[in-house]
Amino acid sequence: MRIRNFVSGHPADTTHDFLELALGTPVELWLGVEGESEEERGARLDAARDILADYPELPDRAVQVAAKALDEAGLLRLSPLPVPSAALRRSLRTGVAA
Repeated sequence: MRIRNFVSGHPADTTHDFLELALGTPVELWLGVEGESEEERGARLDAARDILADYPELPDRAVQVAAKALDEAGLLRLSPLPVPSAALRRSLRTGVAA
């Protein structure tokens, strides 16, 4: 038995499918395709600019999709930065070496 995945009612069998459905645009629009001509590249970038003008929230949405995918794959491991000691913080403010 094969399990099917759907995003907004559309089948999504590959990572590429999930990304395209989550973004609402073909991934190739943003990344290009190997061997495209300068004319094709220019047309693709014009289309991308038009989409961004109509949907300025799209870059934030793309980052959220990417972060979620990385997190779910276990590839996004965030930890807080170490807090510098009080002496180091003072020297950074005053310009004196610690």
